[in-house]
Amino acid sequence: MSNLAKSNTTKSGRTRSTGIDYTAIAQSEKFKSLLAAKKSFIVPMSIFFFIFYFTLPVMTSYSKVLNTPAIGAITWAWIFAFAQFIMTWTLCTIYSRKASSFDKLAEEIVEENAKGGNQS
Repeated sequence: MSNLAKSNTTKSGRTRSTGIDYTAIAQSEKFKSLLAAKKSFIVPMSIFFFIFYFTLPVMTSYSKVLNTPAIGAITWAWIFAFAQFIMTWTLCTIYSRKASSFDKLAEEIVEENAKGGNQS
């Protein structure tokens, strides 16, 4: 794979239009800090999502808590299910905003490498 980055051709034999050294980028401190920042954001958000998502089927299957009426004939299970839609849209919005900052950092890393500034 490192030959691929240096030879400026793809696996299919096409010539790349840029001279980006992807191996140098992957080994740079800025890139490693970008990956660490993404991981520290994505892992907790994913854990929260899965816990929130699987709470509904677990609670309705093994407990009667969500089957009690909340507002009139509407049970807590319906409110929790609706809250999952809100949670999904909220997490998507938060991720989209955060991803734009990750994209800016990635562009800076690529531009720095393209200018020959492979500073670790």
